[in-house]
Order: sequence, then C-alpha cells, then structure tokens
Amino acid sequence: MYAPERQQAILGRARSDGRVDVNTLADLFEVTPETIRRDLTGLERRGVLRRVHGGAIPIERLSMELPVDQRFGHNAAQKDRIAKAALDQLPDGGSIIIDAGTTTVRFADILPTDRHFTVVTHGLPIAGLLAERPNITLQLVGGQVRPGTLAAVGSWAEREYAGVFVDVAFAGTNGISAARGLTTPDIGESAVKRAMMRAARRTVVLADHSKFGREEFAQVADLSEVDTIITDSEVDPDMAREIEEAGPEVVRA
Repeated sequence: MYAPERQQAILGRARSDGRVDVNTLADLFEVTPETIRRDLTGLERRGVLRRVHGGAIPIERLSMELPVDQRFGHNAAQKDRIAKAALDQLPDGGSIIIDAGTTTVRFADILPTDRHFTVVTHGLPIAGLLAERPNITLQLVGGQVRPGTLAAVGSWAEREYAGVFVDVAFAGTNGISAARGLTTPDIGESAVKRAMMRAARRTVVLADHSKFGREEFAQVADLSEVDTIITDSEVDPDMAREIEEAGPEVVRA
C-alpha cells in the first residue's frame, strides 16, 4: 500500500472510530510506528487530524467553537500574513463587507487610511475597531449576537444584507473542502454568510491552512461561488490544487 492510500485509510478509521493510536495502526498496516507517526503528521498538516499523545483525533471532534479570545492567538503569524495579503484584493475605495472572525479582525485592523471605504459588518469586534476611523463609513448589521463569535445572526441580519450591494465581501470560514465548499458549525452563521456573499460582486475568503479539508455541520456555499481564497504557505499543496480545480484562485501568503 502506498503512503497516500494508507493515510486515506487512517483518516477513514479515525472518523469512524473517533480516534486512532499509533501502535494499533502499525500492527494493522504492518509498518513501523515511525511510519505511522509520519502519516499522522502529514494528515495533521492537511488539517484533517489533530495529533494527541499516542495517536490522533479527527478534526471534526474538535470543531466545537472556542470563544473569540481563545481562537485569536491560534495560527497568529499565518493569520497576520493572510490579512496583509488580502489588502491586495481591496477596491480603490468603494464598499466592502467584512465577515466576523479572527482573521478578518486582523484584516480590518490594517485597512489603509488613505482611501475612503464604506464597510458593512455583522461582527462586533470589527465594528469596534472601525467605528472611529475618519476614512470609514461604517454600516453595522444587527441581529442576535452569538457569544462564541460575537457575530449578529438571524433573519434581521439576513434582511439587512439583502438590501445592500458591495464591491468585495471578505469572508471567513471554519472549513473548506472540494466536496462541501465552505462550511461552519452553526446554521445561523451559515445563513448570514450566504446573504453576505450574495450582497457582493466578488467574494474573497480568508482562511489559514487548518481550515482546509475540514467539513463542518452547515454548508455556506459551493467553491464555484468563491472568487479567491487567501491562505498561508503551510497549506497542503495537493489540497490547495484540488480546491483551485473547483473554481477559486488560491493565494498563499
């Protein structure tokens, strides 16, 4: 069995059993524990498993949303590079939507001060950053605020997005896969993200490498509805290629 086939089998077993351990896998596939550890490391780099002592757990079992302050520092350097690269996608002035999320907060924080933008957002941390910027006309979308993400959701938010049309939507996501597109754990968040994408000429997704290969509960959109995905250089090349074949350009920061 070739390594890619073995890794796919390991991933399938992890998802069916809830976890895998190194010694059991080594016996099953008749390879050394060191080989299995390399397989698990490769799968973790793809963002589909998380290494734990003695084995690994599928990322789906870890998809419970942590509070914003706990997620903000995860992959911080990569998120900073993604946010900086996303500046190249800005219109020369005009209107944009900025989705709720930890990478999009970084993006909002470094918006240029020499151009005027109308910014629409349903993310409270983003609104707080931009409210007093003299070059920003801020439009805050309302609704029920989810404590875990500090994002407004619900029919009120969806209706407000239906009433605007902007140049670019800068979106976040919890999962990206060729099969399921963009996904997130919460149905309310997924509905608002869909409304947000419909309200823009172009959609640019900001997502670090850990989001690739993940498939969460609620689908947001197919990849054909996304123009560009900006990620970091640690993304698995094969997975990035698979995503690009489904439609969007993948930019590595």
